[in-house]
Amino acid sequence: MIRNTTRTGRRLAALTALGAVGALALSACGGGDIAEGDDGGPVTLSISTFNDFGYTDELLAEYEEANGVEIVHNQAATSNDARTNFFQKLGKTGLSDIEAVEVDWFAEMMQYSDMLAPVPAELEGRWLDWKEGAATDAEGNLVGYGTDIGPQAICFRGDLFEAAGLPSDRAEVATLFPTWDAFFEVGAQYTEATGKPFVDSANSVFQGIMNQQEKTYEDTDGTVLATENPVVREAYDTVVERAVPISAYAGQWSEDWYASMANGEFAAMLCPGWMHGIIAGEAPEVEGWDVANAFPGGGSNWGGSYLVIPENGPNVEEAQKLADWLTSPQTQLKAFQNAGTFPSQAEAYEDPTLVDSTNEYFNGAPTGEIGIERSEAITITPHKGPKYFQFHDALQNAITRVFDGIEDPETSWNTWVAEAQSF
Repeated sequence: MIRNTTRTGRRLAALTALGAVGALALSACGGGDIAEGDDGGPVTLSISTFNDFGYTDELLAEYEEANGVEIVHNQAATSNDARTNFFQKLGKTGLSDIEAVEVDWFAEMMQYSDMLAPVPAELEGRWLDWKEGAATDAEGNLVGYGTDIGPQAICFRGDLFEAAGLPSDRAEVATLFPTWDAFFEVGAQYTEATGKPFVDSANSVFQGIMNQQEKTYEDTDGTVLATENPVVREAYDTVVERAVPISAYAGQWSEDWYASMANGEFAAMLCPGWMHGIIAGEAPEVEGWDVANAFPGGGSNWGGSYLVIPENGPNVEEAQKLADWLTSPQTQLKAFQNAGTFPSQAEAYEDPTLVDSTNEYFNGAPTGEIGIERSEAITITPHKGPKYFQFHDALQNAITRVFDGIEDPETSWNTWVAEAQSF
């Protein structure tokens, strides 16, 4: 029996109704030996994730049934919460058999790759080259099972766009955002016409811009660039000057932010595939959401995660089998159907389940085709060094202080500079 220890069950309940498409003639992991624990009963495997990976109770039950194990699924509210727990316990006790690691702190984790069980050699080549390369340590050990990637598009409320005098057809909306300048101009036009914010959060805009930069806080040789990098200062200035005035919130993941998806508080979001399940789960009755095949400035990848297995875990061999199954192309296609998490497995990109998929909730948007095209538009993979998360989180806090009126932009930047020098 799956035990799902989530922060809240209300979002997950709606996700199984996410409309993806076409029948998926895939079988569960087929007929291996039934695993037994030390007491002769079934092995209990624990997995810790965050947000929503598309691992529904129904999906995990397939594996339980075929393999005679029990799965406990622990779900943190945010990536930040998962990171704190992971680094507090890595190399000690208390981690799950399988832990999810988010890409923004993955390089930080790779410093401790010797504490992780390597991925079996026969699975190498399953993932996109850059996804697999990032999870391979200096000794050549692949230590992460890639789950999803986050090619970004624009999710928008067609009804709110129309009411503000903007195009509402997704093809027309896609032409509105060739550049960040255009994005901010449309946002200002919307806000002026309606008196309401245009986009959900200023920090999501900051994330989108930073994910289009080759180098941000650290150079590839480990040199810290952070406070001296003009790219970082330009992104910060742009966001506090142009994104803050058209944003509903400074950041995401608060209860108010979740609730706002249903109440029309804003009209657009920067939207990787994994955000689809969150929107649909929070606003199941709203009929206006859609997806435009566009992103300001070209392509951008936001997020995407890995599963890793602590080497000192009690069930390493069984955990490797489950991680293999969860990140197989077939299972990742199911996770995509459940929550929009876009696969990182090369084989999945040729599967009709993905290529031809549409999402009924998002006005029938061809989310598979959009995801593939947005992933092909990504030309830069940002270097994210071991301290990326610390620098980035602190600078997002600086933007939040400006949004909340606690500090003016220059003072908040200087606060961040002082903080960054201590990392």
